[in-house]
Amino acid sequence: MAHEVLVVGGGIGGLTAAALLSARGVNVCLLEKEPRGGGCATTSERFGYTFETGASLYASWQTNEIHARVFSELAVAPPEVRPATPAYVVRLPDGRDVIVACDDEEFYENLRAAFPECADAGVKFYREIAAVGSALRRIARRVPDLRTASLARALRAALSEARVARRVLAGLNHTAAQHLSGTSHRFRRFIDVQLQIFGQRDSSACAYLYAAVALMLPRWGMYAMRGGAASLADALTESIRKSGGTVRFNAPVLRLAYDAQGLAIGVDLLSGERVEATRAVVSNLTVWDTYGKLVGASRTPDSVRRRLKDLHGWGAYLLYLGLDEETREHLPADHILALTDWQENEVYDPESAQFMFGSAPSWDTRAPEGKRAVTVSTFTESSQWFSFHEDETEHEEQDQAMLETWWERIHKAMPELGAGVEVIETATPRTFYDYTRRRLGMVGGVGQSLDVFGLNSLTHRTALTNLFMVGDTVFPGQGVAAVTQSALIVANEIAPPGKR
Repeated sequence: MAHEVLVVGGGIGGLTAAALLSARGVNVCLLEKEPRGGGCATTSERFGYTFETGASLYASWQTNEIHARVFSELAVAPPEVRPATPAYVVRLPDGRDVIVACDDEEFYENLRAAFPECADAGVKFYREIAAVGSALRRIARRVPDLRTASLARALRAALSEARVARRVLAGLNHTAAQHLSGTSHRFRRFIDVQLQIFGQRDSSACAYLYAAVALMLPRWGMYAMRGGAASLADALTESIRKSGGTVRFNAPVLRLAYDAQGLAIGVDLLSGERVEATRAVVSNLTVWDTYGKLVGASRTPDSVRRRLKDLHGWGAYLLYLGLDEETREHLPADHILALTDWQENEVYDPESAQFMFGSAPSWDTRAPEGKRAVTVSTFTESSQWFSFHEDETEHEEQDQAMLETWWERIHKAMPELGAGVEVIETATPRTFYDYTRRRLGMVGGVGQSLDVFGLNSLTHRTALTNLFMVGDTVFPGQGVAAVTQSALIVANEIAPPGKR
């Protein structure tokens, strides 16, 4: 069977690309190995609870942002979202809570109270990134494919931001740390814990321009989604079908199929079936898996192979908890980003220094009566979960040891929890690998350091002219909004809107 475009992988990126293309009249077929779409954004159901597999905070749902842009073309309504107010609270090791508020004066007062030793410098830093981040946000609206756009288009977009263009250009090769002069160690750790969540790098390594946007996202407003990101995946799946596209679940793809000239002409399924593509193939696999599994080692250029070897992503260790409603009333917000250790005179280590506590909202508890579903997400080095084990018992022991460590840290950082919370289940990188087949179960893309940011970022284009990539390992980076933007970029390149 032949289609114009094949999309391999039903994560949010693949689903969005397929939904946009099918809405534009392209004959699309999406192939996904699981019985439901969503990929890393799926939910986990246990004992009457429905848990999200991430922080459960979603950016860019305002009326003029990327999701509104996408759903304006689709045949279905977007999922229900409501503002998360505040987006989150950062809890410091001394127990102080810093509310990340949208209102400038409220937020700056919070900073002054929390960091009196460098109040002016901290406020100055945020005022600067507010201007830079807002300019970059407007540029992205005008030119979503900025990384591969023509010089003329990029210049036109930049000229429209003349007031801050010089600051943007000056910060191109800077890390966030280079703009934190005059701030204290405590304030830098406040920045580190947030950048690690949104960019998988602390301030010493995270690209300044990426940091300017990432740190402003919660201040611009973030949202909770009814049913979690799985509801977004379901809406996109429905849109593909309503627009005449094909969605095939339980259809694992083995490799690309090639013609005599080396052009990708489709894919071979694990079942032995070949599905052909007359225009393009879109991979929603990670960049490692796109080349390692779809393209194949023999067809991967040496330059690409060297680049992939140096890329690093993090794994996640999750605790799925049941929270008493009464206990939730004692917490400052649904989402608490906890910094558990100042790590004085040390390199920042996210594996031991932070966790995100994310509770379902009161209007969508996803839990039995009187309870709420909570996901606690932590960082872990993925490779340690794939070392040789003689049997599954060793993996279970590793999981249990990690659970005990984090259970103690969580209660130490959040003593209000007391006995009002219980462990329902855990998830390790092995869990993510079993479900998504992402390399080593790594999630969240690649860390946004200077070597993978901006002009150094991985784009949607590949070594094959008709193979494209979407997802969190290519420009513009991690998060549902960024993944959605990557899908829009690919859809626009294959079938520009209004030109069918």
